[in-house]
Amino acid sequence: MKRALALALLLLLVLGGVAVSRTLFFGSRQDVFAPPAELAAEPEPVPFGAAERLATALTFRTVSLPPPAPPEREEFRALHLWLTETYPRVHETLARETVGELSLLYTWEGVDPSLAPVVLMGHQDVVPVIPGTEDRWTHPPFGGVIADGWIWGRGAMDDKATVIAILESVESLLAEGFRPRRTIYIAFGHDEEVGGRQGAQKIADLLESRRVGDYALVLDEGGAITEGMMPGTDGPVAIIGIAEKGYVSLELVAAAEGGHSSTPPESTAIGILSRAIQRLEDDPFPLRIDGATREMLAFVGPEATFSRRLAIANLWLTAPLVKRGMANSPGGSASLRTTTAATMFDAGVKDNVLPITARAVVNFRILPGETVESVTERVRAVVDDARITIDTAFGFGQDPSPISDVESPAFRLVGRTLREVLPGEELLVTPYLVLGGTDAKYYAPRSRNVFRFLPVFIREGDMARVHGTNERLSVESVDLAIRYFRRLIRNTDEL
Repeated sequence: MKRALALALLLLLVLGGVAVSRTLFFGSRQDVFAPPAELAAEPEPVPFGAAERLATALTFRTVSLPPPAPPEREEFRALHLWLTETYPRVHETLARETVGELSLLYTWEGVDPSLAPVVLMGHQDVVPVIPGTEDRWTHPPFGGVIADGWIWGRGAMDDKATVIAILESVESLLAEGFRPRRTIYIAFGHDEEVGGRQGAQKIADLLESRRVGDYALVLDEGGAITEGMMPGTDGPVAIIGIAEKGYVSLELVAAAEGGHSSTPPESTAIGILSRAIQRLEDDPFPLRIDGATREMLAFVGPEATFSRRLAIANLWLTAPLVKRGMANSPGGSASLRTTTAATMFDAGVKDNVLPITARAVVNFRILPGETVESVTERVRAVVDDARITIDTAFGFGQDPSPISDVESPAFRLVGRTLREVLPGEELLVTPYLVLGGTDAKYYAPRSRNVFRFLPVFIREGDMARVHGTNERLSVESVDLAIRYFRRLIRNTDEL
């Protein structure tokens, strides 16, 4: 017995020694750059009136609704005309094409056309305001109001800030006589909020048909500078998306005998379907620490407190504890698994009539490593009820994107540029998995240099405003985004 205890104690000591050693050698992945001398002397300028121009852009009701609802064509065309008038140098110097009827593609020819090109992306469309909630907004959602240091309105964060910041940057660089070494494509889709198939996908396909590819950098929205949202860190953290989850909505339809409610069967169609939904919620997809989320932990872990560093440096031992801790929050759980969300339910026509069918739609955001097909197969196995048919809803599903290379010069450039325009900030830069979807997914199969990041500040409570009530963006963030894109465009010469 004593020998067994001694062996157990020795094993614990060895494991503890290995864990502490791995923690001590868990080195920082943060790049350290000294800002160029010219930036220290004179930071990138912000064009006068940029915030006001973003506010004006928010007054165009460029709302996307799921098909078959048509887009607000006249609003998009009015926005296009305003962009032409507002950014004359851009429209005199860059070639502009309309793709998929309402999306815009600008081509800024580089000095050396043999160099791999860059794509800067954003989207013009916004989600609708929920009818009846307009009076809950502090300022009208399409009013274009600037108040208390904020620009208020639908699209301020998602995603007209990107569109305006890029155009402001290019307009001001053109005024200075700047021309990039490599060709820069600027792509503004019009239907990102409903999948991007008529906008971003067609732009990507058009460029491919012209044998454009091997991109040095593709940058879209999807990440930001978070404050107070990354456990274990106190300061700001710039999260750069290196992959995004896939997407599929499955339609579940339960069939049953109809009839009068006075003589119901043991299970109605509603009961059958409800139990199926409950089975899906009770048997979620497994938690996994891999891919983009594992990379995020590798970047953030060395900068965390010792106890967190110890856990993250030793995932071979602590993975179950880390997974359990991360899964305590909806965001943490979503970064570790394919999520299951029942979002629509429809059944019955009258209170005393048994429905012959009940229909539900369940949305799944798919973790890299799984596919639309594998998710659908698992759902069929969990539901396991011949009375329920399961098909893809709305005829659309998207596998997760490939994971971009965090060791690439392009990833380092995205982070380095932020450090240059925020010198002296105690700022961490980390890759992460985008939990939603972006238009960048259409470029991910074509390049390992596809990243998702908009340099604006996202603080506690801000995420609820995206697609929600009182969407707004600080004037401070607008200024930062413009300075960032000005510097990034210059820095692409070095890729």
